[in-house]
Amino acid sequence: MNMNNRSASKPGRRAFLRSAAAGIALGALPFTLAHGQVAPLKIGVIGSGRIGSTLGGIWVKNGHEVMFSSLDLEHDKALAARLGGKARAGTSKEAAAFGDVLLFAVPYSAMPQLGRELGASIKGKVVVDASNPIPGRDGEMANQAREKGAGLASSEFLPGTRIVRAFNAIGYSTMADAAQRHGGKMGMPMAGDDAAAIAVASRLVREVGYEPVLVGPLTMGKYLIPGTPLAGERTPDQIRQIAATLK
Repeated sequence: MNMNNRSASKPGRRAFLRSAAAGIALGALPFTLAHGQVAPLKIGVIGSGRIGSTLGGIWVKNGHEVMFSSLDLEHDKALAARLGGKARAGTSKEAAAFGDVLLFAVPYSAMPQLGRELGASIKGKVVVDASNPIPGRDGEMANQAREKGAGLASSEFLPGTRIVRAFNAIGYSTMADAAQRHGGKMGMPMAGDDAAAIAVASRLVREVGYEPVLVGPLTMGKYLIPGTPLAGERTPDQIRQIAATLK
């Protein structure tokens, strides 16, 4: 890469990060009550496997209403009963309609069909995209998504949604223990274009036990996949240092 081009690209990324941070700092955070109190969220989990059930379970413990959905409704009913609180189960269409915020944690090959099936019910909603295109599991479409960039591919599969890629680069078993750790928090890299959506995702990341680190716009979502430079647990400063070298 031409070093002049790389240098020229950095101000744009820095400007984006400043503007996104400013939007969050100025209160671009929906779902608030009177006197600045933060309201519990209604979260629809699309895909209640290891990642979806782990994150959804943590959010239930934090007082949110969570509807779990997958191809196995009985599994989801049992999961909701075990978690108690405000957990419930439904179909993917019911979860999409229920949630003000949606977590997509499905095999990436399911994304196109889900986008078609859920259609208008997901438009305008905050989507936390935790799904990764894995060629060995998802086939050729995963290669195409990686070439395009997972964030941009997801935005095409789920048109009209406010996507933030997060929870992609760290394993579910590690996330399950994060909230109980002592000492400084590890960082959770995120990518997105919508400041208010980023603020909501940041809140959910903190509740899981990580410090959210915005690495850039949705185009940077291509680096939030296992095997890429931002994969694995790192401190917030380490994430920022690595992200600054990427384009």
